[in-house]
Amino acid sequence: QVQLVESGGGLVQTGGSLRLSCLESESIFSTAVMGWFRQAPGKEREFVAAINWSWNSGEPYYADSVKGRFTISRDSGKKQLYLQMTALKPEDTAVYYCAARGWGSEPYSQDQDYTYWGQGTQVTVSS
Repeated sequence: QVQLVESGGGLVQTGGSLRLSCLESESIFSTAVMGWFRQAPGKEREFVAAINWSWNSGEPYYADSVKGRFTISRDSGKKQLYLQMTALKPEDTAVYYCAARGWGSEPYSQDQDYTYWGQGTQVTVSS
């Protein structure tokens, strides 16, 4: 089975940091792009970050709202995806989802292009 499992969410204060992790099953061999999306109560799901991965190298893509604060990365074993979040703001509060898709051209910000999804992990940033 193909599975994605997120972890690392929690409650932090404004300005704090969290690192989200996403573990992918070894059955995912065609995945070339992995990303993070988030959804806050009453809002649509929005793109956060993605990485177009080739072996040990990859080019990151970020939503304007998180540029300079969040960093996406993926380990060399293609098993773990990370989202390092710093300088967190209350507007970052949302359920964060890990997602994966096959190789394709840009853009990588469209959720309908992703095949596999995790169950999500809650991130809450207090004022």
